[in-house]
Formats: sequence, C-alpha cells, structure tokens
Amino acid sequence: MANFVIIGRRLIPREHIAFIEPYDPNANPRFQTSRDFKSRVVMVNRDSILIEETPQAFADAKGFRMLPIDKVATNPAVHFRVETFVPAEGFTPAKAYATRLLWRDLDGNDQSRLLLSEPETVLEVAVTGAVTGDASPPAATPVTTRRGTPSRKTRQTKQPTPNP
Repeated sequence: MANFVIIGRRLIPREHIAFIEPYDPNANPRFQTSRDFKSRVVMVNRDSILIEETPQAFADAKGFRMLPIDKVATNPAVHFRVETFVPAEGFTPAKAYATRLLWRDLDGNDQSRLLLSEPETVLEVAVTGAVTGDASPPAATPVTTRRGTPSRKTRQTKQPTPNP
C-alpha cells in the first residue's frame, strides 16, 4: 500500500489524513460548484479537501476503517483516543452524540470529532481495527524495522533427537 494518497493533483501522506466524512452541499448553500462532491477528507490539522467519492468507496480503496452509523472512515495510521461524550453545561447538541474521537495534530495539539456511534464500537473499529458485524480478527500487518523494511524471522533449529 502506498504511503500517500492522490487527491486531484495533490499527493498527501497517509498519516496526514485523520478521517473521511460525508459532505452535505446543503449545509453551505453559498458554496457554488459544478462538481458533485460527496465527501470531505479531514486532515489531522483539521484542514479539509472535498472529493467526489463516498466515504465507503474511499475507505474500501485506501484501507481506511468505516464507522457505519456515522459514515466516517478513520485512518488506521492515526493514533486515536476515544472518550464518552457528555455535553457541557449550557451546550445542547443538535444530535445525540455518544462519543468523542480524539487525536493529536502534527504540532501536538488535541483535535476531536463528535460521533453518534457508541464508544465501544468506535474503540473496536478506529483503534483496534475490528470490522463491525464480522467476528474475524483484523488482518495481521507485517512487522517492520524502524527503517521500514520487513524484519527477519529468527531461524528455527531442530532439536537433535536422542538415539535409542
């Protein structure tokens, strides 16, 4: 798998992408375009890029992990933390958020996104890589050294069998 993602003319390092979320063109009616944008690629620093793929299609093509209730695809290369969401006093969210997904940007600042999915589900999918609705464990990734090369397996030597 490539260490970068091509979006339009941009080559973006995979670790710079936090997640992909659905894009609703009706949310900002002043934004006029002839293109049919379906998703927003959210970078770890909260910048975003609009794309014409659905979050599910992007997740399938690039190996991201899908949270089906939120229709958000998380990047397995980003270290996420999960918290239970409790609204602060005086804050009444428009949706019944249950979870806060947290990560650090490249400058070390905390970033977050509220999700409708239960915290246990977000933990399983975004952090541990479990596939929702599938009991199989996540696919094993090859162990690599600090230089990115596959590590060598130690040779197994047979124990001598005693002669009778």
